[in-house]
Amino acid sequence: MNKSTIGEMESFAYDDGITRKFVWATLVWGVVAMLLGVIIAFQLASWKVNLGLPWTTFGRLRPLHTNAAIFAFVGNGMFAGIYYSLQRLTKARMFNDTLSKIHFWGWQLIIVAAAITLPLGMTAGKEYAELEWPIDIAIAVVWVVFAVNFFGTLVRRREKHIYVAIWFYISTLITVAVLHIVNSISIPVSLMKSYSVYAGVQDALVQWWYGHNAVAFFLTTPILGLMYYFVPKAINRPVYSYRLSIIHFWSLVFIYIWAGPHHLLYTALPEWAQTVGMVFSVSLWAPSWGGMINGLLTLRGAWDRVRREPVLKFLATAITFYGMSTFEGPLLSIKSVNAMAHYTDWIVGHVHSGTIGWNYMLSAGMLYYMVPKLWKTDIYSVKLGNLQYWTATIGLILYIISMWVAGITQGSMWRAIDQETGMLVYPNFIETVVRIVPMYWVRAIGGTLVLLSFIIMFYNMVKTMQKNTSPLVDEAHKAVSFRAKKPEKEKGHRLLEGMPMVFSVLALLAILVGSIIEILPALMSSSYVKKDENIKPYSALELAGRDIYIREGCYVCHSQMIRPMADEALRYGKPSEAAESIYDHPFQWGSRRIGPDLARVAGKYRDIWHFRHMMDPRSTSPGSIMPAYPWLFKEKTDFGVLKKKLSVMNALGVPYTDEEIENAPNAAIEQAKAITQVLQESGVSESVHNKQIVALIAYLQRLGNY
Repeated sequence: MNKSTIGEMESFAYDDGITRKFVWATLVWGVVAMLLGVIIAFQLASWKVNLGLPWTTFGRLRPLHTNAAIFAFVGNGMFAGIYYSLQRLTKARMFNDTLSKIHFWGWQLIIVAAAITLPLGMTAGKEYAELEWPIDIAIAVVWVVFAVNFFGTLVRRREKHIYVAIWFYISTLITVAVLHIVNSISIPVSLMKSYSVYAGVQDALVQWWYGHNAVAFFLTTPILGLMYYFVPKAINRPVYSYRLSIIHFWSLVFIYIWAGPHHLLYTALPEWAQTVGMVFSVSLWAPSWGGMINGLLTLRGAWDRVRREPVLKFLATAITFYGMSTFEGPLLSIKSVNAMAHYTDWIVGHVHSGTIGWNYMLSAGMLYYMVPKLWKTDIYSVKLGNLQYWTATIGLILYIISMWVAGITQGSMWRAIDQETGMLVYPNFIETVVRIVPMYWVRAIGGTLVLLSFIIMFYNMVKTMQKNTSPLVDEAHKAVSFRAKKPEKEKGHRLLEGMPMVFSVLALLAILVGSIIEILPALMSSSYVKKDENIKPYSALELAGRDIYIREGCYVCHSQMIRPMADEALRYGKPSEAAESIYDHPFQWGSRRIGPDLARVAGKYRDIWHFRHMMDPRSTSPGSIMPAYPWLFKEKTDFGVLKKKLSVMNALGVPYTDEEIENAPNAAIEQAKAITQVLQESGVSESVHNKQIVALIAYLQRLGNY
C-alpha cells in the first residue's frame, strides 16, 4: 500500500435480488409489448383482426402497445441495467432495499393499470402520455422513490468519481421528471377523466416537447448509459475515448431538449418555433454519431468475437442502429423531407428502427451478459442466441423496408398533382390506402419474426436460470476504501465527477434552458394566436362526441391539421389556423394519416353517411381498413356528466356562460334529437337520439364549421 494512503477493508453485498426482479419483468412485458405490436400490425393488414369488440380495436390497442413497449419493456430493462451497474460503479449497495421494492412493485402496478384502462378507452388523448391523472400521479410518486434511492446510493458511494454511465442515468432521472410533470397537468372531471390545462398550439408544443424528449430521455440517454457500461464490460476494455464521452453527454443533453417542434413542421405552430426545432434536430447528428463512434471503436479489433458471441453481436448491432436512427431522425426534420414524410408510415419505420434496432438489441445484449452472472451459471444455448439474433434482424429489416416503401408511396401519391389540369391525380384518399396494404402484410410478417425472436430469448433466459439449482443470494463483495493524506488536485470535468449533486444541478440547467425558451412562449400563446370571434366553444353534445372520438383513439389514424401545401388545400380545404383549436383540450392535430384529415370534414358528408360509415366503413368507402364501431349504436351518451365537463372547461378558460353550463344536459338532448330527425329521413329509428353515435356525428359535423 502506498504510504500516502490509509486503507480499510469493508464487506458488503449488492442487492441483486431487485435486478433479478426487473429482469423477469423485462422478459414478460417484452413478450406482451411485441405481441400487441403484431396484433395491431395485422389489424392494418386486415380490418377483421379488430374482432368487432370495443377493447380490441386498433385505436385502443395502439396506445397500449406504445406504452407497453416504452414504459413496460424498455422501462423495466432500463431499471434492471441501472440497478445492476450503479451498485458496481459506486461500490455500494442500493440506498434502501424497501425503496427498491416499492419502485419495482409500484412500476408493475402502473403498467397493469395502463393495461386495464387503455383498452377500456380511459385515455387523456395525448400520444405517449395517454394515461389518466391518477396513474400520472402514481408515476410521479414512483419516479421520486427511484430518484431518492438512486441519489442516496450516490451519496454513500465508495468510488469518488462517477463514471460516464451514471451521467446519463442522472440526466434521465431529472429530465423525465420535468417532462412528465409539466405535460401531465390537467383538471379532473371524474376518477378517470380529465382535460389538459393546455389547448391548441400550447398543447401541441408542450406535448411534443414531452413526446420527442420521452424518446430522448427514456429511450436514448439511459440506454446510452447502459451502452457505456455493458460494452466495455463485455469486451473487457475501457471505453474508447473519455473526452468523446464528455462531449457526447453534454452536447446531447443540451441540444436534444430543443428538438421537439420538428414534429410540428408546416402546422399552425409559429414559424420561429418550427425553425428552432429543425436547426437543433439537425445539430443532433454530431453528438449522436460521437456516441456511436465511441461505442463501435470500443469494440475495435474484436470483430471475430462479435461474430461468435451473442452478447457482442447484439451490442454491436444496437450501436449501429443507434447511428442509423440518429441519422434518419435529423434527416426527417429537414423541412423539405418532412413535407413528404410527415403523417406517413416512413415515420413508423424510423421509430421502430430505434425501438427494435437500438432498444431491443441492446436490451438483449445486456440480458445475455447479466443473466448468467445474476444466476451464477452459463448461458443455456449460444446457438439459440444466434438464432434469436438473425430472426430479429431479418424481421426488423422487413419491417423497416416495408414502412419506407409504404411511406414514400403515401407521400408521393398525396402530393401528386396533374400539371395540365391542376387537379389531384389521386383525389380519393382510399386509393393511397389500398396501394400500401401489401406493405402492411410484409410489416406484420416482419413484426412476427421479431416477436418470435424475443420468445426464443425468453426460453433461453429461463433455461439459463434453471441451470442453477442452488439458492440465489446477493453477491458479496469486499472493497478497500482509501483516504489520501495528500489528495491530488483535480480540475475540469474530473473535478465535477467527484461532485454528483453539482453535476446533477448542471444537467438540470442544461435541459431547462431549452425548455424554458421553448415552452414559455407557448404558455403566453395569446401574443401570437389571433383570436377569431367566429370560433365558438363546442356545444355540450359536440364535447361529448369529442370525448368519444378521443376514447376510441381516432387521433392515432386521423389528423386535424391541414398544412399550407397545394395538394392539401385541394384535398382538404384551406390550411388550419392556430385560432381554430384554442378550445381543444387536448389538441387533436395528430401525427399520422391512416385515414384522411378531418379538420374540415363538417358538411362534406351527410349525417347518414357518418352513421353508416361508423357501422360499416366499407359500405361508404370500399377498401377501407377502418374497423366498425357497432357499440356506438348501443351505448348511451352520458348527458348527466356534461354539466361537470363544461364547468371544468370553463375553469380552463373556455367561455361558457353559467346558463350554458347549467342547461348542458337539456341542450345536448335537444341537439341530439335534431340530428336524429334528419337521420329518420333515411330510415333510422328515433330511439338512437341518446346513443353515442349521434354525439360523435355532432362532433364530426362541427369540425371546420365555424
